[in-house]
This record gives sequence, structure tokens and C-alpha cells, in this order.
Amino acid sequence: MDVDPRHYEQIAIKDIDIHNIVLSYLVHNCYRETLESFVACTGMPEPADYIEDMEKRKGIIRCALEGNALKAIELTEQVASDLLENNKDLHFDLLSLHFADLVCAKKCTEALEFAQNKLTPFGKEKNYVEKLEDFMALLAYEEPEKSPVFHLIGLEYRQDVADKLNRALLGLFPCSTFSKKILY
Repeated sequence: MDVDPRHYEQIAIKDIDIHNIVLSYLVHNCYRETLESFVACTGMPEPADYIEDMEKRKGIIRCALEGNALKAIELTEQVASDLLENNKDLHFDLLSLHFADLVCAKKCTEALEFAQNKLTPFGKEKNYVEKLEDFMALLAYEEPEKSPVFHLIGLEYRQDVADKLNRALLGLFPCSTFSKKILY
């Protein structure tokens, strides 16, 4: 529904709509304590099993953000064995985070072995070739953070991958159904 901005003052927004948006945001971002407080203050219904699911997602996302992409992959496979198999882009992104961490830790031999074992299969698909080349370019620099592809080792890229992982996981947990009901 397109509304002329001059008529915004005439649109009534219900408190329940605002509460639903806030609740969805808190669930999405795993803000458990704030969510519990918000639910208690507003009297809104609590999403079923949200705490356990939220804590699982939070742990997985934390691993990805803190430089333990392999642990994030392992935990993801425990809660959703086919998620990464069905989402190759996400799987590639997580594996590439680990590769970049190895390069930054000056473990170049280990990084090359990892690339040969885990990243090579992606090289058979055209849409991954350029990204693979960019990641391999990190090996050419003694200080990868000063390379033209430094963004691949930055916090912003890591956060982007973690956000993709969070969204994918949200699609699996029961609380995500609750969130979708709220947002849509």
C-alpha cells in the first residue's frame, strides 16, 4: 500500500504492531535477556522453545564471528545436517573465513592444504572462481590486511557471513515461524 507522505499523520499504528516488530528484532538478533524483559513488560506471548533455539543460533554465530568457522560449520551440521549442503554459497563463505584466518595467522602451508581439500570442489563452478582467486591472492601478501582484497579478512565480511548464517538458521527453528508470523 503506497501512502502519500503527507498523510502519515492520519495512519494509525497499533501498539501491538510495534511490539511485534520489536519482538521479531530481538528474536532475530538473539537478545535473550532483553526479549524476556520485553515480553514481561508488554504481556506479549512468549515464542515456544525460543530460548533453546536462540542459544543454539547465538553459539553458532559467535563461532563464526570469533574466527572459529570450522566450529560454526560443525555446530550448524549438528542442528541442521543438510543446511550447508543445500546452501553452497553459505558453506563456501564459512570455509573461506577459515582459509582467511589461516592466512592471517601465517599458516600458509595449512591454508593451501585446506584450500586443496575443501575449496577446490567450488572451483569447478564458474560463480566461485573469482572469489576463490581473490582468497588465493591473500597468500601473495606478507601483510594480507594491506592487500587489495583486504576486505575478505575484515570484520565487515565476517559479520556479513555471520548474518547470512543467522538468517539461514532462523528458517529452521520454531521461533523463526513465530518471527515470520510477526513480520508478514
